[in-house]
Amino acid sequence: MNKNRKLILEDGSEYIGYGFGADKTAVCEIVFNTSVTGYQEIVSDPSYTDQAVVMSYPLIGSYGVADEDFESRMISPSGMIVREINENPSNFRSTRSLSELLAESGVPGLYGVDTRKLVRSIRDLGARRGVIADISMTAEEGMKLIADTPVPHDAVSRCSCAKKWYSRTSNPRFHVVAVDCGMKSNIVRMLNKNKCNVTIVPYNTSADEILSLRPDGVFISNGPGDPVDVPEVIETLKKLRGKLPIFGICLGHQLIALSYGASTYKLKFGHRGGNHPVRDERTGRIVITSQNHSYAVDDKSLEKTDLKVSHRNVLDDTVEGLYCDADKVFSVQYHPESAPGPQDGSYLFEVFTKNMSEGIH
Repeated sequence: MNKNRKLILEDGSEYIGYGFGADKTAVCEIVFNTSVTGYQEIVSDPSYTDQAVVMSYPLIGSYGVADEDFESRMISPSGMIVREINENPSNFRSTRSLSELLAESGVPGLYGVDTRKLVRSIRDLGARRGVIADISMTAEEGMKLIADTPVPHDAVSRCSCAKKWYSRTSNPRFHVVAVDCGMKSNIVRMLNKNKCNVTIVPYNTSADEILSLRPDGVFISNGPGDPVDVPEVIETLKKLRGKLPIFGICLGHQLIALSYGASTYKLKFGHRGGNHPVRDERTGRIVITSQNHSYAVDDKSLEKTDLKVSHRNVLDDTVEGLYCDADKVFSVQYHPESAPGPQDGSYLFEVFTKNMSEGIH
């Protein structure tokens, strides 16, 4: 079979291969993920909205797609790029192949390219925009299409739920309102596991509406894009701060920082994958974490806030956790519900329930 699809980056570089999934053109940011497994969780993670994911592990699709393993109802990435795709998975739980899932979801894939070279390019030169297209598109046409396609700033509004919904557990001790900025399903399951009934609300729900639900605590979820594009949540956090215990993950971590007056910046190529070591600054303990983000909290900007750093990334010293004991607010940049350790971060949900049991005095 002749190569029929390509990736064109905004600098004009090309990666030629074969198509799988949907046969369509997609302009998106190109990022990489270092996970060995978990591709189904990756394609159903809303945090990948408007991005094409390059998988650094060479063979993807071996175990197919299982109906129980989705992290959301959305297939979120704009594309997927792999070295080799397995179209005939072997797994008794599998209901279809990854390629079939992407095809029915309108997401194009590209395989047969040198993903090692592409990952190194992203690592060395930074994440860039690109277009997955038919092989007939020239580099010049691709570069023009990328330049003419606006960068979206509404990703959270497209990922968030349209109206509030509930997830209840047996013998609940707490009621949590979770602000959905693109939340993963396992976060809700972890809250339920820790005896929390959860009311999930849209990202633009006001502080007054949240307080009217009489929660014991508020959770701010992960999600896609630049945190400054979500001023609604920042304003809500400013009004809730000091009234209820608050816990934030990933985008929620960044939004908490912004609500206290700190600032954020875009990383060169982001953190994505399940092998990032993070140090707890208070205990010295190292945990292995799963991450998926393009932005980080500016260290120096925290000096003018009431927030303190609880965790740091061992590899690049970026801020991985924040807390304010007086307000019972804390957050982490990584995903404790993804459990790559496999249970290194699960204690954070227990910290949240402890804060709710104590309340704010």
